[in-house]
Amino acid sequence: MINFEEELAKFQPSLEVSDAEDVIYNNDMTDVGDIMKQMLDSMSNTKEH
Repeated sequence: MINFEEELAKFQPSLEVSDAEDVIYNNDMTDVGDIMKQMLDSMSNTKEH
């Protein structure tokens, strides 16, 4: 039978996961929210002229 407490004590996260996590959080990517904000700003600027 598996001793879950013992297995959890031996657990160590994969280095690949930590590396990927750093890259994902530190990557400055444009998302849909950024695109919508740019579109709305552009639309409001054209109405002012």
